[in-house]
Amino acid sequence: MHARHLRARLKGWGGVGAMAAACALAVVFALAVTCTGSVASQGGAQPAGHRTAKALTVDAARAADDCEAPEKQTLPPSRADGPAITAIKNRPGEKRKLVVGVDQNSYRWGYRDPNSGEYGRLEGFDIDLVHRIAEDILGDPDAVQFKAIPTDQRIPAIQDGRVDLVVRTMTINCSRLEDVAFSAPYFKTGQQVLAPKSSPVEGYDKTLANRKVCTAKGSTAYAKLEEDRKSGGLPASTDISTTVPNQLDCLVRLQLGEVDAVVNDGALAASQAAQDPTVELKGEAFTTEYYGVAMKKDADDLVRRVNQVLVDFRQDTATGWQASYTKWLSATMDDNPSASRPPAPDYLRRS
Repeated sequence: MHARHLRARLKGWGGVGAMAAACALAVVFALAVTCTGSVASQGGAQPAGHRTAKALTVDAARAADDCEAPEKQTLPPSRADGPAITAIKNRPGEKRKLVVGVDQNSYRWGYRDPNSGEYGRLEGFDIDLVHRIAEDILGDPDAVQFKAIPTDQRIPAIQDGRVDLVVRTMTINCSRLEDVAFSAPYFKTGQQVLAPKSSPVEGYDKTLANRKVCTAKGSTAYAKLEEDRKSGGLPASTDISTTVPNQLDCLVRLQLGEVDAVVNDGALAASQAAQDPTVELKGEAFTTEYYGVAMKKDADDLVRRVNQVLVDFRQDTATGWQASYTKWLSATMDDNPSASRPPAPDYLRRS
């Protein structure tokens, strides 16, 4: 690759130098938060509830048969405390915090601002929602212990008790509902293709033939590609073997020329395009997906409380959903009308 071409590929906030710095910060932060302890007791043995990302995929086919409209499979809102919320409130002293799994590498969703302190302050749309939940439950928006977790560890982190919640652009789907509970949806998006502007790739179609595509491990994007390649909906020659712990790593692989395209949620892909002006979204979204807050399956009172927070968040015109969207996402998402407003909740589970 010629030096001039390489420099052009690395323009923008998302250049490899900036990404390397961000990844270094991510490692420091991940080590720091991991060493502070987990919600469950620390021990050498692996917790009984631990399941790897590979094991989690075993239930996918079985779950699909019993699940319709996964974004509606949640409980109606309530302000009442129950066992899960009481346990959070009864944590002693400095441990009286909401422990939340987040991303710190998704620009405008959950990321570290390198200009805000020694390690950078976590900011973004998901982070605003976390502070809102903490304020409602504990009376303090900053009563949060953030834990950076990779994409394929979101469900194990909940099951093992390492976190109370995951707020990390996590799609609600039938397979995941076998393992965790979700709130009502707080954002609507869909899978899209991201590629260099000069690329012949046109979207999720035959132009991906003989191309290398990157996705995050444990993501709905990879599951979709795998399914479509088997069914013939994606060219058989499309190479989907490149998977990474976090979706931002795919942008770096794309910048380095190691892959030809990235498949990701359109909401995240739009933010990546904002980081690097040499790439763009190709074609339309080819799925419909909803982000939700994930929790343990038996934490019904916490699910109901988070759903109440989401009701309030939507209705608050001053500092709620719309204000957060305008601050973080409108610059890249305003051309998508369905994304510029919160999805309406619908609660199928009544008990």
